[in-house]
Amino acid sequence: MLEILLIYAIIPLIKITAIVLFLSGAIAYLTLLERKVIAHIQVRLGPMRVGWHGLLQPIADGLKFILKEDIVPSRSDALLFTLAPIFTMIPAFVVFAVVPFGPPDMLEGPLRSVLTLVLEPAAVESVVTSAIASGGFVTDINIGVLFILSLSSVGILGIILGGWASNSKYPLLGALRSTAQMISYEVALGFSIIGVLLVAGSLSLVEIVQNQEESQLWYIFVQPVAFVLFFICAMAETNRLPFDLPEAETELVGGFHTEYSGFRFSLFFLAEYANMITVSAVGVTLFWGGWLRPFPNVEWLSFLDFIPSVLWFLIKVFVFLYIFIWVRGTIPRYRFDQLMHYGWKVFLPLALANVLVSAGVLLVFM
Repeated sequence: MLEILLIYAIIPLIKITAIVLFLSGAIAYLTLLERKVIAHIQVRLGPMRVGWHGLLQPIADGLKFILKEDIVPSRSDALLFTLAPIFTMIPAFVVFAVVPFGPPDMLEGPLRSVLTLVLEPAAVESVVTSAIASGGFVTDINIGVLFILSLSSVGILGIILGGWASNSKYPLLGALRSTAQMISYEVALGFSIIGVLLVAGSLSLVEIVQNQEESQLWYIFVQPVAFVLFFICAMAETNRLPFDLPEAETELVGGFHTEYSGFRFSLFFLAEYANMITVSAVGVTLFWGGWLRPFPNVEWLSFLDFIPSVLWFLIKVFVFLYIFIWVRGTIPRYRFDQLMHYGWKVFLPLALANVLVSAGVLLVFM
């Protein structure tokens, strides 16, 4: 009985708790990183007063959100107004159930050491054998990519509900913009991933990384056009500059979250940064080898293997996040007609062409 609980309940719950706690801390300090980087781009210092060089600023901001008055507009739909930020935040966290941050055998040593304290040797082998298949991730499903695309669509529905339930013109305009933006860029995003799926022959994120390891080639070198399309569309899907039209402060005051304050607003805030980490992790997994070290086919770089695989994954994700912040500090916001033009007339045709060329090359040479 204890073995079954360990395999199907205790070990997965420990992983889920660790991921949620790590993500929450990463989101908090990602906000500080963004404020610091943009401040330096603008020749400022950024937060400096709360802790050494502002290191405690995220904690102060979190306390402020919790203690701040939580206002519900009198003519809003109170139930949907409350549920909307929850609908936006939960999918951003749930997606990490299928994102692999390390190889399947990553936890074999620590897991074996802990289990020997509470189980018999034969039971230890049974639990380790069953649990080792998902060492570096919560679970691996054979439709992992489809699972992520589906949940990302659900998250945007929270933005639409929040804008409509506020019963205010600026949030409604932001929600309408978000709907148009989602439809325009999600199609191109999906087609940009198909090239990788054709090469890998699988929808499982773990198998995609393992196929890159077997072929000793990251898919960024096989699908460079797909990666560029994926990254640009990912910025649009996460409402980041230069595609933050649903919350354009200069036009819509704050867009879909204009009427939100306090804890409810913090949930939208958490969701945006969690989505940034999500698309970065997915991009690293699909195109940059996931947990693999740089250039796994080059033997003279094998000395890099001393760095843990999960650390390679986190370094790559950090580079993606830095680029998100750097783009925000350097590129101005597009007009909405430009956003639609690029989505339908540039990115979608390029994504379709990439799928056709990839399929043709695989059909001829494979």
